[in-house]
Amino acid sequence: MIRSKKITNAARGQQCLINIAGVCNHNPETVVFCHFPDEHHGIAQKASDLSGAFGCAACHDAVDGRVKSDEWRSNRLYYMRRAQQRTMEKLFELGVIKIA
Repeated sequence: MIRSKKITNAARGQQCLINIAGVCNHNPETVVFCHFPDEHHGIAQKASDLSGAFGCAACHDAVDGRVKSDEWRSNRLYYMRRAQQRTMEKLFELGVIKIA
């Protein structure tokens, strides 16, 4: 499992890359790194820092189930895959990750 403060801290002040329709608040001040379920995910254990995306507080609440969203429930795989790809590209642009 990968843990990286550089990855999680890079979310601060960025745009939300999850952008759930009808949920996203589009406020960079609330953006954090949101973890998506993966093989490491379990009770009291977060997923790897490669399994997630930059998300605003509203999208994070939907992802974590604190707020119910029919849009998220119906299209969660689409949103997770798109957001994860967007986040990896952003992390590359920021120099946080490199491709050899």
